[in-house]
Amino acid sequence: MSMAPVIEGFGYERVRVAPDVSLNVAVGGSGPPLVLLHGFPQTHLMWRHVAADLAADHTVICPDLRGYGDSDKPLESGPRVYSKRTMGADVVELARALGHERFALAGHDRGALVAVRTGLDHPGSVTHLASLDVLPTLDMWEALRGVRGAVGFHLYLMAQPPGLPEQMIAASAETFFGYFLDAWSTGSEAIPAQVRRAYLEASAGAVPSIVADYRASAGIDIEHDAADRAAGRRLGMPVTVLQQDWGAALGYDAAALWGAWASDLRHATVTSGHFMAEQDPAGVVRELRDLLER
Repeated sequence: MSMAPVIEGFGYERVRVAPDVSLNVAVGGSGPPLVLLHGFPQTHLMWRHVAADLAADHTVICPDLRGYGDSDKPLESGPRVYSKRTMGADVVELARALGHERFALAGHDRGALVAVRTGLDHPGSVTHLASLDVLPTLDMWEALRGVRGAVGFHLYLMAQPPGLPEQMIAASAETFFGYFLDAWSTGSEAIPAQVRRAYLEASAGAVPSIVADYRASAGIDIEHDAADRAAGRRLGMPVTVLQQDWGAALGYDAAALWGAWASDLRHATVTSGHFMAEQDPAGVVRELRDLLER
């Protein structure tokens, strides 16, 4: 029987970050701490190449977010359970439990939304911040207009009240999650069959919590972003944003949108596809190393 894939050379543990939530986390290397947050529909495994490289001179911390992978999946008893504010607090508590009051932070997709919220809520904890292939929540919803917004159909599906989206997705979970792994990839070789299987099994086993994560981004997360925008809060640490060129198709200027949130910003357009940490890990490592030197 084949073993579930892991990040080679990393140790695994469960870390309690809230009274009812422990996170599954892979930790490797030594040196300044760097936390890497995965996206949808993935787990911490998406960082396997990047993490192994950066562990040469950093303590690299790769958790499964609450509600994903092998981390705990609390019931959605209210919008705060899967708000990015709550998930960001998980990250700060995780780093603290591992002995790090300050750390660099990079996130992809959903993990990038958590990373941005963590940087806004805990500016004294996050030394550097990287976002891979998202817009901030408030800007994302404003950018999805008319038929061009159909590319984000899953956002609207999972924004619906509890019941229908969970039932629809659970009824064809492998097809649903597999669609995004295929549609957002530029080739099949980046995600080997064993890793793909791990993603699909993990996602199929987490439908309610994944939907709750997305539902929060259509409600409470917007409220938090809007409050920060109104108050003029910005990310003060060095920020790197790596992004596909969706702006031309959807009619927005991604660099300008990000510039409103970050004063020390490097915004770069990539051609490696959405899953860039798996499709171009060397490029992502290079950008993260440049960020960490700023």
